[in-house]
Amino acid sequence: MTGAGARRLAGFLDGVPVPMLAVDREARVIAANALAGALLGADLPGRPFVTVLRHPAILQALDWVLDPTLGPAPMPDPALPTPPEGVVVLRASCAADGREILAEVTVAALPAPFGRGATVAVIDRSVAEEAEQMRRDFVANVSHELKTPLTAMTGFIETLRGPARDDARARDRFLDIMEREAGRMNRLINELLTLSRVQAEERRRPSGRVDLPGLLRGVLATLAPRAEAAGVVVTTAGLEQALRLPGDSDQLTQVFQNLIENALKYAASGKALHVTLSRIPHEPLLRGPAWAVAVEDRGEGIEEQHLPRLTERFYRVDTHRARTQGGTGLGLAIVKHIVNRHRGRLRIESRIGEGSRFVVILPEGLSRG
Repeated sequence: MTGAGARRLAGFLDGVPVPMLAVDREARVIAANALAGALLGADLPGRPFVTVLRHPAILQALDWVLDPTLGPAPMPDPALPTPPEGVVVLRASCAADGREILAEVTVAALPAPFGRGATVAVIDRSVAEEAEQMRRDFVANVSHELKTPLTAMTGFIETLRGPARDDARARDRFLDIMEREAGRMNRLINELLTLSRVQAEERRRPSGRVDLPGLLRGVLATLAPRAEAAGVVVTTAGLEQALRLPGDSDQLTQVFQNLIENALKYAASGKALHVTLSRIPHEPLLRGPAWAVAVEDRGEGIEEQHLPRLTERFYRVDTHRARTQGGTGLGLAIVKHIVNRHRGRLRIESRIGEGSRFVVILPEGLSRG
């Protein structure tokens, strides 16, 4: 291809809004747009295509587009729309940008003015696939969480209508269990609605201001009977100062109530809980001054491999224990999204046998944007 032809081809590819490269009849890359360079690596022109993407199905499709007489057309992907004649569209897992991606690859002949060759468009579908997998997992988790108590309640209803119809003691016991399971389902539904609402508001900055020390004192006062019942001694530091930060009072109350409740539920073995409010002169990630609220216990701690996943929806370190104590697996997910809405950070530190520390860092002021 002449220099002028190469420039015209490069201009054509630059106008395409997806990663695309072009190869000649020898399957050597002759041009690539910037998006293809970002996805597949720099200095693509001049390289044999096989060194760019080594997936067998992609190479077979490219060979067929370059020379259809080599054999039958590759089988179309039934999950994708039927492509025009002479075009192959397929899904393939391939290495790109230093990682494995699920890509939708379209191989087509070069437009006639550019000579004989082919174009290869590679669209990264990994993010969409991960989102779809998260949706499937979410539906499966919700279905499981609701099915378990519903199955138990259905069994008790059948028993009450049959063998236990005239057994007053069994009836009372079963009704207590049914009430507990119904309460668990109600908590799950309420937290799902809360999570949905928080996610919907996540991009909208809070417009009010919050007396953070007063809010923390109020949460601790509300949970004082529970701490006393668990035999946990609660100590505080920094809650006597006057401080008002940008924030949503109801949502921040929910954050700290959740964190302190968790500490009382799962860390009561240490019999100590410490809540600290302190100022950070400069928090690098927030690019300015911030305030940190630390909820620290002396419980049994959490194994390190669980820490990155604690804020995932329905993730539990101890599934049975969480359910018996009324947990839904959504509390820390809600905390994460509320903190994100406040443009803050959530840090979790824990060591087995030493306890856990949950730190919410909130900016001293919220900038626009």
